[in-house]
Amino acid sequence: MKRVVGLVAVLGLAAAMLACFSPAFSEAEDAAAAPIFGISIPEGYRDWRLISVAHEEGKLNDLRAILGNDTAIEAFRAGKESYPDGTIIARLAWDYEPLPESKAAFGQAQSYVAVHPKNGVQFMVKDSKKYAATGGWGFAHFNDGKPADAKIHETCFACHQAAASRDFVFTRYAP
Repeated sequence: MKRVVGLVAVLGLAAAMLACFSPAFSEAEDAAAAPIFGISIPEGYRDWRLISVAHEEGKLNDLRAILGNDTAIEAFRAGKESYPDGTIIARLAWDYEPLPESKAAFGQAQSYVAVHPKNGVQFMVKDSKKYAATGGWGFAHFNDGKPADAKIHETCFACHQAAASRDFVFTRYAP
């Protein structure tokens, strides 16, 4: 258990540091809007607070930092089961690799760090009227500051239906 807590702490710190300092996903004031939902990259999202970190396995196999605007942070901290309009959640992801110093210290790969950005940046925007057909959420995926095509965006809500009981949000707040 201590090992898992330690790994989560290291991953969280690495993700938070990279979220603050990595220029890989540019903030573009005039970025094109994502198809279907019309969402642009929110200005200043890299300065939002950390909600949680995650390790995605399978085909994606990445480390993720989940960030939220002030409305999102307040809702997560309050333990709300339904998020208020104005909530915006961002997901950033990276490849990861074992930290060489960790292997030297422990005799095995034990600590992993985020390296290259991966799988673009994604946003969920809560507007219960505008996005009523998709559970009140609009979705956006950007690669290198440019919106992914409509085909990608068509998959968002179908995937998030698995979390319908939590207002379509997979992330859980990690205080």
